[in-house]
Amino acid sequence: MNSSSTLLLSRSEVGQLLTMAECIDAVEKMFRQLGEGKLPPPGILGIKSKRGGLHIKAALLPGERDYIVAKLNTNFPQNRAEHDLPTIQGLILVCDGANGRPLAVLDSIDITIKRTAAASAVAAKYLARPDSSVATICGCGQQAAAQLCAICAVLSLKKIYAFDRDPVAAENFVSALGPEFGVGLECARDLPAALRQSDVCVTCTTATEFFVRCEDVAAGTFIAAVGADDSHKQEIDPALMASAKIIADNLEQCCTIGDTHHAIAGDLMKRENVHAELAEIVAGTKPGRTSDGEIIVFDSTGIALEDAVAAVAVYEKARDAETRARFDFAA
Repeated sequence: MNSSSTLLLSRSEVGQLLTMAECIDAVEKMFRQLGEGKLPPPGILGIKSKRGGLHIKAALLPGERDYIVAKLNTNFPQNRAEHDLPTIQGLILVCDGANGRPLAVLDSIDITIKRTAAASAVAAKYLARPDSSVATICGCGQQAAAQLCAICAVLSLKKIYAFDRDPVAAENFVSALGPEFGVGLECARDLPAALRQSDVCVTCTTATEFFVRCEDVAAGTFIAAVGADDSHKQEIDPALMASAKIIADNLEQCCTIGDTHHAIAGDLMKRENVHAELAEIVAGTKPGRTSDGEIIVFDSTGIALEDAVAAVAVYEKARDAETRARFDFAA
């Protein structure tokens, strides 16, 4: 076997190689190292077409072996309805940080889903009230299933409401996942009522207008705002963003494309009002929750280092297996 060949991994192989628990551990370690100044900041580039767009997120992971990792993802919101294709598709390239050799090309879908949910879980671990028992998940697609798995890994939830603007999607979500998690999972017919009863809220939709209203969120709630990964997308009331304690995954990104940027654009808050980045909370350089009554929003736009640590974890598990597909791009 050519030692310079590149490992090729399909979505199903990636899914088998990376558990949610492993992803949460890797993402938490990464945020701690980032907060301690041990990792360089990641980079991002994006371009849009009429129907969607492409973004490239790149990061360097220094260590015993250095890795350079880049994810190329397309995002086309109408894909499921119009083409029976996933909204998000793409590839991740893992390169040797010492010489640039392409070590692996991975399908990005499973890694994107799991690392996004893992970031929410890490944020919930540090920012949700420890006694949180009720959650609402908004949006009942593939990301919601991962979010449910991840949140249940760090919080002892007893009841979870599932909301989707398509009631059938919510019903299918509950039917498929309810027996698996052993918690009271039920459809939320009335979102404001569900939110008022919830300690935790996760929003993972493609919404372009906010639907989580300030007046519907109870004191002490932790919100993982996941869906606003583009400047035109929005889930959280700007007035709520302005009044809550905001934790960003990346300050620059959140002020450019996250729910934070809508509040800033509406002159309801300033960049300086963001309390901290998650890396600072995990590293202990800034405080997280300081009272049970605080409403805390984790603005999660997705950073390249999340993809990088997850992809490297997959690569290091798979690299020595002779049965894996390989290709020599230099041949």
